[in-house]
Amino acid sequence: MKALVLQEYNELELQDVPQPEIAPDGVLIKVKACGICGSDVHGLDGSTGRRQPPIVMGHEASGVIAEVGHDVHRWQVGDRVTFDSTVYCGECHFCRRGKVNLCDNRRVLGVSCDDYRMDGAFAEYVAIPQRILYRLPDALTFEHAAMVEPVSVALHAVWRTPIRLNDTAVVMGAGMIGLLVLQVLRTSGCGTVVAVDIDQGKLDLAKELGADLTLNPNEGDVSEAIKQETGGRGADVAFEVVGTTTTLVSAVKSTGKGGTVTVIGNVSPEVAIPLQDVVARQISLRGSYASAGEYPTCLEMIAGGAVEVNPLISAVAPLSEGASWFDRLYKKEPGLMKVMLAPEGEE
Repeated sequence: MKALVLQEYNELELQDVPQPEIAPDGVLIKVKACGICGSDVHGLDGSTGRRQPPIVMGHEASGVIAEVGHDVHRWQVGDRVTFDSTVYCGECHFCRRGKVNLCDNRRVLGVSCDDYRMDGAFAEYVAIPQRILYRLPDALTFEHAAMVEPVSVALHAVWRTPIRLNDTAVVMGAGMIGLLVLQVLRTSGCGTVVAVDIDQGKLDLAKELGADLTLNPNEGDVSEAIKQETGGRGADVAFEVVGTTTTLVSAVKSTGKGGTVTVIGNVSPEVAIPLQDVVARQISLRGSYASAGEYPTCLEMIAGGAVEVNPLISAVAPLSEGASWFDRLYKKEPGLMKVMLAPEGEE
């Protein structure tokens, strides 16, 4: 089969590789669409240490079941499916409590690190265990279904955050996840949703997708603007979706007394926090990692239009063009958001 292989750092090649074998409780998926995640782009140059060559990346995907193992009974060839990016064991302490994203034995599709190597879905076929499968609504396209993973990250973060009716929420960072967070917030009872970014194009898109107010830190003090918007109180909740000291500090300072800052972004392994602000104003900091069972809800939200993903898909391209699209994303081409690669039709 054909697969897009990170052969060396900054070197992607379309190669002929062996078709993966399935376990007795596994299925073989014929991939129809796979999105290029920011973590894949960051993995290109080796800076993250989680895409050690050679590896087939890709974990935001959908497709059709092509083969089932002999212990698989609920699924059959031809089923339209998507699947979790995290392969959890289902047996550890955290899995038994439903916190599958914290599984002690978790592996992530398309990741190769010091602990494990698992090829992903930038290929014609990918093999996965049946426990991470989800059936697609009939009306959902494969490209839209492949967006369920980032949507689930956004929903998981919102569900981890105590939100009350008519709250003011701030989203620090209007990239892919930030734009999905603000859409989920629109369904969660918030009265005002504020999007913050230094890219005016992203802020314009945030406005189209439901932000009540957009702020550019280069044009004024964000925390002061939010205080003015809230009668001096500050936001009730804030979502930090970048992962830098600057944005985390801004999130804390924009949040009012007793509020909550949920941290999703993790570009930097360590950041400084305004400790006295956190303590004196009794602000809660919550981390949010991946997702834990939110896929069915997310699929329904996408299919029903509660979360719009089409405006975030910049291009759908054949797998053979994957290297060039990675390069454009790596170079931060303006206006480029989600790129879907489609192995279908590759020879």
